[in-house]
Amino acid sequence: METADDAAVYRLTDEIAMISTVDFITPPVDDPYWFGQISAANSLSDIYAMGGRPLTALNIVMFPTKQLDTALLKDILKGGGDKVAQAGASMAGGHSVEDDEPKYGLCVNGIVHPQRIITNAGSEPGDALILTKPLGTGVLFNAVRDRKLSVQELEREVLPTVAELNGPAMEIALKYNVHACTDITGFGIIGHMLEMASGSKTRFQIQYASLPVYPAVHDMYQAGVTTASTRKNREAFQERIELQAVLTGPQQELLYDPQTSGGLLLSIPAGHVDDFLREFNSSRAFQAVKVGEVISASPGITVS
Repeated sequence: METADDAAVYRLTDEIAMISTVDFITPPVDDPYWFGQISAANSLSDIYAMGGRPLTALNIVMFPTKQLDTALLKDILKGGGDKVAQAGASMAGGHSVEDDEPKYGLCVNGIVHPQRIITNAGSEPGDALILTKPLGTGVLFNAVRDRKLSVQELEREVLPTVAELNGPAMEIALKYNVHACTDITGFGIIGHMLEMASGSKTRFQIQYASLPVYPAVHDMYQAGVTTASTRKNREAFQERIELQAVLTGPQQELLYDPQTSGGLLLSIPAGHVDDFLREFNSSRAFQAVKVGEVISASPGITVS
């Protein structure tokens, strides 16, 4: 709790610890099957961020049965169930309630060896910081709602990556002595980096130009698209970072953009970075990127 880690871990034996997490979201897109996939991938991500393997999942459903066709709910559940199956876990039931707006997610249990737990508080000076998915889902989802971006463009260039499981990234990272990890979600890249830097008592030096973004993200910022969470994140975190880079207001939006089913932020010894990137990027349509390094200084973030 003290370092705002991604999930709870309870040791059962000397060989097995249980990881427990829960997450649910409102629809980021109108398509119910995509909604189910993205929400499930988002929920499963916390298990991977702790270095674990998901075993069981329970559906969490809020749905307005008097306003929407229940066929939509079936497609949401199918999307979630397919993603859980892809993760090699078992869908073991769930619970539903009537609500005014659809919401969907999972309660997930997984396992990890007690001596191989990955936390968000283990970064060491000299580590490199790797991000495994692009940024910008918050502004893009709102841009589609504002009709400034086509649904077809989103489905073609963004949603397949958003719905991708973070399991393969962590599986590869564990080969390279990963020191710390978190997944990038609602607090944006800066919020989750601050949690890692503070928990590790180190400073993160990141290069703004190296941050990967989805197509059209900067165009949408320039068009004035934003989110309520972006504004809240900026208010919460902007005083805690040192901004050395000369960035316009729209460019700064990227730092605070809330992510849905974002990538993993990995802290890996610098000597292993090239091997990790070579292995991970050889099998992915999207590319993991080194975005900065960990330095020995007062905890915080410097953006250069």
